[in-house]
Parts: sequence; structure tokens; C-alpha cells
Amino acid sequence: MKILVTGAAGFIGSHYVRTMLDGGYPGYEHTSVTVLDLLTYAGNRDNLPGHDPRLTFVQGDICDLPLLLDLLPGHDAVVHFAAESHVDRSLDSAAEFMRTNVTGTQTLLEACRLSGVSRVVHVSTDEVYGSIETGAWDEDCPLLPNSPYSASKAAGDLVARSYWRSYGLDLSITRCSNNYGPYQHVEKLIPHFTTRLLRGETVPLYGDGGNVREWLHVDDHCRAVHLVLTGGRAGEIYNVGGGNDYTNRQITDLLLELCGASPDLVRRAPDRKAHDLRYAIDDTKIREELGYAPRVPFERGLAETVEWYRLRTDRWAAAGELTVPGLALAGSGVA
Repeated sequence: MKILVTGAAGFIGSHYVRTMLDGGYPGYEHTSVTVLDLLTYAGNRDNLPGHDPRLTFVQGDICDLPLLLDLLPGHDAVVHFAAESHVDRSLDSAAEFMRTNVTGTQTLLEACRLSGVSRVVHVSTDEVYGSIETGAWDEDCPLLPNSPYSASKAAGDLVARSYWRSYGLDLSITRCSNNYGPYQHVEKLIPHFTTRLLRGETVPLYGDGGNVREWLHVDDHCRAVHLVLTGGRAGEIYNVGGGNDYTNRQITDLLLELCGASPDLVRRAPDRKAHDLRYAIDDTKIREELGYAPRVPFERGLAETVEWYRLRTDRWAAAGELTVPGLALAGSGVA
């Protein structure tokens, strides 16, 4: 078995690859993995093992069709994590989100079609559904994205669906809630607040902090993606949730406690444009069809994540200089 994983020098993709190479997915202990990553600001080669005979790393762009056509033959499956994923950046630079998340997805799927790749999982986000006041989205809910990021992911989902319907590509889509865990780039809410609080710096909280998000540990997410890869049906969408929800204010309070920081470090910031108030997904399908259930309790996972950042300043100190100045970063994308 040989799998190509796109965007796997980033947070979620690298966790998936590390877990596979460590034997974390039964039956895939001998699988060879090719990682394709452009190594933008959010990608880090050090997120992946330095020397593993089963790992091949290729620095490249998913919009590069000739590269993909050269690379893909011989691969049995593709897991597509590569994406621009940060909401605030999309508000300032929408074009690169459209290029990567829409054109990049189409280019990759065209290369899969031409190369005869037999299986594809396209990794997406719950943000494509928009905001929901009560209840939860299931996979049949309409797509009502409210940011350039979520709109580009929704468009990518539709491109992916079209390649299943038009060309018969054996493709499934996953849509997950907000991810957290070690190795996440410090532009995202939990690592951004954690690293600033550990330095004794202020943290910006959008509006009144009442925006609600469902949180999912990266290990649970990657396990769900692998379940879909091995057992998901072609043309189907699978929501992946964490089974909990917190306001951004509640997350901030938990991080203050875990970091031993003063509440005085929290400052209010003007709310983001078109800031979705509440996300909530119904993931009954993946639970009933594939036996998925989250295993990492949120408060334990959050404490372990904070401890990782506390001990690994070498991994995030330089990255902190790359964050977008003045952004609250609350409720950002998942990657």
C-alpha cells in the first residue's frame, strides 16, 4: 500500500502521517507514505520524522499538474489535507485561499483521475455550513459559508463531489469541528492564547467571547479520517465532531487557569467581519457506519496541549513572529 498525503507538513496532516508511521493504524504498519507540501508559513518539515524508510517528502504545489502526474502513479490512495485554513488571513487575502482550496483541489483530483488513483479522502470543515442558532448540522444541510475561507472550502467540497459524480472517483469527504493539539501553528486560537499567556502577554478576545465552537483533538480527527479512508462510501460526506462545545470566553478562562495567568491579560477586540456565532455538527453517520467516537476528553487534551507548548518553546517561539498582527484569531479554521 502506498498513500499520498497532501499538506502533511502542517498540523493535522503531520499528525496523521506520524501516527501511521508509528503503527497507529492497524493493517497499515507497512504502508509507504509520500508527503506533498509546499512548505508555506504553516508547514514545517520538522513536524515529520527526519529519517524513515517508509516516508518520502516532496516539496511542491498541489496546483502543479505536471508534478502531480509525475508523482501519483503507483499510489493506491490520496488523503487531501492541504489547504489555506485561517479565517482572518482569508479576510485579508482571499485570492490565495481560492487558488489553493478550489483550484488546488481540482488540479489534484484531475491528476488522480488521470493517474488511476483508486481512493481519495478530501478533508474539509464544519465551517462550510455557516452559523447555526440551535440544533446541529447533519451532512444534508445546505452550505452557507460566511468567510472567504469557508467559501473556498465549500467550493472545494463541490468540486470533489463533482469528480465522484462525473468521473466515478472513489472519493469521500470529511467535515470536522475545530481541531486542537500539539504542533498546531500559533495563529490559531488555543496555541495563540497559550503561547502569549505563557510569555505573560495579553490575549485578544473577539467581542464578548460568546462565539461557540465544538472542539476535536487532532488524534480523534485523524483516526476518523482513517476510518473514512478504509470504510467510507464513495460520494458520501462524514461529519466528525468532538462531542462538546465551549464559548471562546470559556476556552480563554480554561487557558488562563492552565497557564497560571491573570485574567487582566485578556483584552477585548472588535468583532471579526461576518463572525459565525455558533457551530455544531451531528456526526451520527460516522459513529453508526464506521464506529467512530472521540477518545480524548477535552479538558485532559487541553491540559496536555498546554503542557506541550510549555515544554516546546523551540517549536513556537519563531513561529509567533509570523502571526497576523492585531487579530483575535478566535474560531479560526481547523488545519
